Amino acid sequence: MSCPLCDSPSGAVLWQDDLCRVVLADEPDYPGFLRVILNAHVKEMTDLSAADQAALMRAVFAAEAALREVLAPDKVNLASLGNLVPHLHWHVIPRFADDPHFPNPVWGDRLRDTPHGAPAALESQLAAALTLRLGVPETE
Repeated sequence: MSCPLCDSPSGAVLWQDDLCRVVLADEPDYPGFLRVILNAHVKEMTDLSAADQAALMRAVFAAEAALREVLAPDKVNLASLGNLVPHLHWHVIPRFADDPHFPNPVWGDRLRDTPHGAPAALESQLAAALTLRLGVPETE
């Protein structure tokens, strides 16, 4: 059985280590939408050791902090669903009062058509903010 999170990076990789990667998702309505993806095909947080749970959450919290620094969103949503793709990953989503779904979830009813704008150098700014918090990323 094929897994899209095993088969591809699933976005522009901003930071990674042996455990996980942080990617900028291709979500035009949500600039800065990040995913923290476990590199191993694991379904649930409780399938991880306590050390790996803590390390993964450190990456999630670093992603949230990077978004707050770079984009100053009104709110950041964190979600780990995996109902359709049962591969452990976290969505880290900057939310703005003028985004297409606010105050609904990004998967809820759309209320407006205009996405929130993003800085031109968003990818490099987020990568730098993640590196500051998590250390120099590993290269392949």
